[in-house]
Amino acid sequence: MENQSQKLADAEPHFDKRSNTGLRHLVNAARFSIRGISSAWVRESAFRQEVILLIVLLPVAYVISNTVLEIIALVVVALLVLIVELLNSAVEAIVDRVGLEHNELAGLAKDYGSAAVMISLCAAALTWGYMVLRFFGMID
Repeated sequence: MENQSQKLADAEPHFDKRSNTGLRHLVNAARFSIRGISSAWVRESAFRQEVILLIVLLPVAYVISNTVLEIIALVVVALLVLIVELLNSAVEAIVDRVGLEHNELAGLAKDYGSAAVMISLCAAALTWGYMVLRFFGMID
């Protein structure tokens, strides 16, 4: 039985990288990026949860920040979580594409990706936690 990744790969026509220059490259990059985000939204529940949390937190960042730089820092650390989640999903997709049978190295690759997500979530929690505590006057 053919796996889902192979079906997707077969559906994509051959892509000629040599002619992918200039404006065409920019358009294709945008198209591939949108397709990746859309796919992650459909397939990855963690990605959906993190996007929804980011949307909820955007107005909070505005309220609890004293400067534009602080707003940017809060948004960037939240976007970092999304970036790492997408990279983790990419690693998982590649590992699953290679084979679904248990393999120690494949398991390590997935564990490393998961650890990277956890570390990015810790960085976001520390940053947001500090800003929220400062806003409520619990720390200086």
